[in-house]
Amino acid sequence: MLTLNRSETTSALDYSNLNTSIQETFTAIDRFEWQAVDEILQMREQQLYLQAGYKNFEEYCQRELYAWGGYRRINQLLGAKKVIDAVGELGGHIKNERQARPLLRLIKEPEKLKQAVAIALKDNPSPSESDFASAAQKVVPQLPRKKQSTQEPMVPKIQEPLVPQKAKVIVSQQSHPRYGDEGTIEADAPNHWQQIVTFADGERLLINNADLDAPSVPFPRERTYPAEYSEAIAAIEERHKQELERLCQELRIGLQAEAGAKAEAQVQEQIQSLQQLYKQQREQNIQLQQRLDEMEGLRKLEIENQQLLSRIQELENAVQQRPSQEWGNTMTQQAAKALNKQVKQALEKTIDLRSLAAEPPKENAQECLRLMGMALKNLGSAMNNTQALEAAAIILGSEPTQSAIAYRAEQLEMLPQAVSDIRQVLAKPGCNWEEFWNVAQEYEVIKSDYWAELTSEEIELIKSLEIASHPPIIGKGSIVAHADPYRTLYVERGEVVEDLGEEVVVAWDCWKEQSKKTDRYFREELRFWQPE
Repeated sequence: MLTLNRSETTSALDYSNLNTSIQETFTAIDRFEWQAVDEILQMREQQLYLQAGYKNFEEYCQRELYAWGGYRRINQLLGAKKVIDAVGELGGHIKNERQARPLLRLIKEPEKLKQAVAIALKDNPSPSESDFASAAQKVVPQLPRKKQSTQEPMVPKIQEPLVPQKAKVIVSQQSHPRYGDEGTIEADAPNHWQQIVTFADGERLLINNADLDAPSVPFPRERTYPAEYSEAIAAIEERHKQELERLCQELRIGLQAEAGAKAEAQVQEQIQSLQQLYKQQREQNIQLQQRLDEMEGLRKLEIENQQLLSRIQELENAVQQRPSQEWGNTMTQQAAKALNKQVKQALEKTIDLRSLAAEPPKENAQECLRLMGMALKNLGSAMNNTQALEAAAIILGSEPTQSAIAYRAEQLEMLPQAVSDIRQVLAKPGCNWEEFWNVAQEYEVIKSDYWAELTSEEIELIKSLEIASHPPIIGKGSIVAHADPYRTLYVERGEVVEDLGEEVVVAWDCWKEQSKKTDRYFREELRFWQPE
């Protein structure tokens, strides 16, 4: 009796442990299956299958995962993943793909999907696949499929050859996972372009006709249409071809217009760059001319220095021929006399130079004054004479310092070029203010100088160009008429009596005897009145 009891207890304990182990194993299988789904999502979203040479995700699944159901099984698992993600917190009660399968048709309606899961949990805390299917049917009833009508269709069906059953076929497509395997067609095809093939290992796959090869079976490769549809299909194809050509032509024209606009913009940029380069080159030419003038002055000084050195050498030779005491007294006296005479003449000419600055000579006045000023500046610098510097400053019109006088002399050197450029612009037919201003602003620092060199006719022309570039604006006190020729006020005279900013108030002469004497108008509605 005790032995029997011990045997029964041992048998119960073994069943319990085994049953628990089996359940844990299936739970682990489900858990690892969900883990595989996460890894499959990474493979698809990051397109890592491209590294192995697969063209798309479907080809990868068919090649690498065909032993576990291939692309069809992967789609089922991905659908279950969408269901679990859509229900949120309730997704933990869905243990495997089979339980999520009846809920997949509610994926586009998340609220109804959550409602179905809640109903399944209410009926059973640990729902099964049938519980979820029943709950989904309660939320969104699925109507039974209607039988196909026996009425003949309006359009006759396309007759295509069917594949006889029990046909032996071989997978001829190299990219297919079962390439080279032989199978049997034992069931009717679901459509005219695929076949259900059963292989020797028992696996059944839906394979395209283009992937199969069987010499005895006439697989349809493309659709055939009745004769009465051929003309309609040809007309549709011709219309589509014409539409495609029209779209290509519009695209070509658009691209040409865009290319032309880009080319025009590039040409404009190049023109601006050339203009800037020309301006810089002209400035460099002016600076080079100034440097050449300075070098010419230095060359003259060098000649004078050579002459002085030659004269000194002659004097030294003469000194060597006579006693040093005699020549020393004579040279000292003569040098003192010559120096005093030059200083006296320079100081006496100061008053005359002041009058010369007030009334310059008639011919080439500015050039004469500039040369005189530079001569006085050199004399003052050599002899350290402030009165000579003051005289040079008065003539040149600057501060009595060497730097100011030199800067003023450089400005006056630009005067001939400035007058020449301005007269060249004014001589052009149809000259306007903008063309004159573009040249004049380069010589703005010597405006008063070149203005004095221009004739009265040229000055009047410049003033008229400036007035023409700034048309008068209608304001308070302006005599106006209406700008619309179809209004009676077009020929009437009025005066602006008040300026309101964007609008003005006009008092019309023809309204003096009426109760309403003024009215408000925008400026563009008026014009300056011109008597006939």
